Amino acid sequence: MTPHVLIIGGGVVGASLADEMTAMGWSSVTVVDAGQLPAAGGSSSHAPGVVFQTNGTRVMTELAQYTVDKLSGLDWKGEPCYLGVGGLEIATTPQRAAELTRRFGYAQAWGVDGARLLDPAETVAAWDLLDPQYIHGGLWVPTDGIAKSVRAIAAQLEKAVSRGATVLSGHEVLGVTTSGGRVTGVDTNQGHLAADIVVCCAGIWGPKIAAMVDQSLALTPLAHQLAWTAPIAALKGHSTEATRPVLRHQDAALYYRERGEGLGIGSYRHRAMPVALDELTPWSDTTTEPSILPFTPADFDFALEESARIIPATAGATLDEAINGVFSFTVDNLPLLGPHASLDGFWFAEAVWVTHSAGVGRAMAEWIITGQSSFDLHACDINRFESFQLAPRFVEATDSQNFLEVYDIIHPLQPREHSRALRTSPFYPRQVELGGQFLEASGWERPQWYAANDALLASDRNTGWNVPTPDAWAGQNWSPTIAAEAAITRTDVALYDMTALKRLEVSGRGATEFLQGVVTGNVGRAVGAVTYCLMLGENGTIHSDVTVARLGDELYQVGANGQIDLDWLRRLLPADSAVQVRDTTPGTCCIGIWGPRARDVVQSLTDTDFSHEGFGYFRAKTAYLGLVEVTAMRLSYVGELGWELYCTADQGLALWDTLMAAGADHGIIAAGRGAFTALRLEKGYRSFGSDMTNDHLPADAGLGFAVRMAKPEFLGKAALEASAAPTQALALLLIDEPDSIVLGSEPVFLPGGETAVGYVTSAAYGYTLGVPIAYAWLPVALAAPGTAIEIGYFGRRIPATVGVEPAFDPQGERIRC
Repeated sequence: MTPHVLIIGGGVVGASLADEMTAMGWSSVTVVDAGQLPAAGGSSSHAPGVVFQTNGTRVMTELAQYTVDKLSGLDWKGEPCYLGVGGLEIATTPQRAAELTRRFGYAQAWGVDGARLLDPAETVAAWDLLDPQYIHGGLWVPTDGIAKSVRAIAAQLEKAVSRGATVLSGHEVLGVTTSGGRVTGVDTNQGHLAADIVVCCAGIWGPKIAAMVDQSLALTPLAHQLAWTAPIAALKGHSTEATRPVLRHQDAALYYRERGEGLGIGSYRHRAMPVALDELTPWSDTTTEPSILPFTPADFDFALEESARIIPATAGATLDEAINGVFSFTVDNLPLLGPHASLDGFWFAEAVWVTHSAGVGRAMAEWIITGQSSFDLHACDINRFESFQLAPRFVEATDSQNFLEVYDIIHPLQPREHSRALRTSPFYPRQVELGGQFLEASGWERPQWYAANDALLASDRNTGWNVPTPDAWAGQNWSPTIAAEAAITRTDVALYDMTALKRLEVSGRGATEFLQGVVTGNVGRAVGAVTYCLMLGENGTIHSDVTVARLGDELYQVGANGQIDLDWLRRLLPADSAVQVRDTTPGTCCIGIWGPRARDVVQSLTDTDFSHEGFGYFRAKTAYLGLVEVTAMRLSYVGELGWELYCTADQGLALWDTLMAAGADHGIIAAGRGAFTALRLEKGYRSFGSDMTNDHLPADAGLGFAVRMAKPEFLGKAALEASAAPTQALALLLIDEPDSIVLGSEPVFLPGGETAVGYVTSAAYGYTLGVPIAYAWLPVALAAPGTAIEIGYFGRRIPATVGVEPAFDPQGERIRC
């Protein structure tokens, strides 16, 4: 007998989930909605339905592709649920034209069918009402179009009901009932409904439902203007709902779609209008949809003026309908999916637009029923956020900024402008003094390079360093000083602030047994051993890579990849376990000291033996460096001799000063993240989330060495034993052109090929090698060293060759000396 599932919210996401779950055999499903389905009054009811599949995040494109495929095959009472009219993004500036070539690269990398760049004449031919004098080009995707969300809701709910599901309109959820840390049902205005599993698909009401289970959502409902024109002369006699493609005019933050003889105009070109839940119309008021607020005409003036300029046929058009429609934004523009951190059986599928709705329904059904989705959802996991990212003021400010920037050209390294310096390491004052050029990661201020090192380029320490000349795009948030910092790490010694690395403490009776069952490596070795290993899902794919240091009989430090690893470990703990997992990151700090002279620096500060014989590679020990007690781990993420040095935050600044003073005679410098990334790629070190994800098996990613199949048992082992030979591989690419630096997510082709065979994960200039480098996923047959390939970059092809990895110090002699 399958569990009984209750879905809160019967909009396009809840309906999709009900359909998918019942199709997978879980027929005991109830969908409740406070409104009258299928047009219940949420965002789905007024959504314009424009679907553009191409996204810089691969999983978002895949969710959209699934949605298009599914809705294209659905109809409701003979009317289609999807109008495949195509999608056209236009450029009215040279900058946007360049951006469209980058977005075309995403489409190619992620396999969006039929995507094509258009020249100005072709663009106007595809949308003949455009004024050609303003058009610089376009991006055309023939499978984009219009999702008819209310029809899709009705069709999917009908299918779910035919398999045994129940749909209850007019049931407003007033509370969630629990027992013993598990959900038991919901209280509604019509009475209690019992359930084994509850899924919140409440959309803009998500924060209200989440508050009932003590969950904060990084979500803000915002008003967005949508207007429908009265009939315009150019569309007179147009009896079909839409024949022209849906249109994006991103330079003006506008989009368009046809509706018979009129046009729909959607605008993000107005002030951010966050909406408190008490501003929404009560469900008892049947005169309007709760998710629709009164139109504010002054905010739409620009949209009308710009529309008349770019589409002259709209000049003087009047508006038949106009709304401020409310929908959801999040702090990272991604959905909120997954299980509640501490309440068993309660799940979320929030902040999902119509574009991705059916894909999310499928992904969530798989996750709930089988324990893991076929989609890589790590970036969408609701438990990914640090605590500051859930602060109400931060959420509203960030979501509002994301609204304003929704169509902006955003560089991959573009830092957030508000709410900065929220998390700083103890070294921050010194980093500021050294002219640190800060970017931000998970709230941490991280120097990309230091202006204090600018003079090194013209000094006698420059022995002919390799310094590229990147183009304007790759050159953003970059400096030639990064070359100096990378070079001195290779020749002398440098300090790196590694405090942003997530540190988890696993302790208590049974800690060893617990970790042995969770990670792929053997962590039950002698105290002082450090092990690089993986955490896998049940299906054997990579959940994360971690470094596990045994600091005591039942005491471990785990170097992890973020909050989802903390949630993962806690979720895997048996209910009666004495093991504790806690985040020690806020109260500690870490310096990486790396380079050939690193031992000279640290050994001068301690009587503890830091020689190779006394302190081997992948070992840890406690020592005093001057007056500061540290946990030293002999690890290197840059491929040089050195240590990660951990101490309590109160002594962090003293540790920095002590090391800098002791290293003065050895040419020590502080180095930033730019050098770090380049050096780790030269050494072939992977980064979870970029180079490998939930989509990949260890062998695919070249990490088979981190799996100890001789262990009796660990999560994912059975799946690995049954897995087939790899069909894809993560390959090193050596770029043939010395200044052609790519940044990641670019498509990879065979020379002259039209269809992408892979995509770039990480990239940088290899300052030691003197060539740009990248890593890319390729079919195994193409991943052999010497294979010639091409990288698509802003509409041109950059030649590259698959290399032998690691490209630097392949024998590992420099880190084991």
